[in-house]
This record gives sequence, C-alpha cells and structure tokens, in this order.
Amino acid sequence: MTEEKSAAGSEKRHLFDNPRNVRRVIWLLYAACISSFAADALVDRHVDHPWEALFGFYGVYGFVACVLLVLIAKELRRVLMRKDGYYDE
Repeated sequence: MTEEKSAAGSEKRHLFDNPRNVRRVIWLLYAACISSFAADALVDRHVDHPWEALFGFYGVYGFVACVLLVLIAKELRRVLMRKDGYYDE
C-alpha cells in the first residue's frame, strides 16, 4: 500500500489536474466570447448581405456552425466506425 502512495505521489502534476485552473480557463473563454461579442458594436463592418448587419451575427453564426460540426461528426462516426478487431482479421 505504501508503494501505491509513493507511486501516486511521484506522478507529475499537470496544469489542468487542478480543477481551479480548469475553471479559470473556462472563465477566460467566457470573457473572450463576451468581449468579442460586445466589440461588434464598435466595429464598422462592410456587409454584403442584410443579415450580416445584425448585432452579433458572426458570433452566433460561428457558434451554430461549431455545434453543427460536432453533431455531424457524431453521426459520421457511426457511419465510419469499424469494429475493435477490424485490422486484426
């Protein structure tokens, strides 16, 4: 039992092993998203389509695009996934 403790104690700690650091990064990402969304009011954009003139259009568009990419990738995984022993046969 002492060997297990010493082995566990000698493991290298990484930055994101501490949940406090993970929360900090998440809050930094929230702040970056909010600030870029708010900066939309300060930027003069030259739009090609009327819907691009909507406040926060690019932020919402990017978020929806990322969510759709994840959902499509999950479905694509079901189509392309092989059995665990596929290459062993």
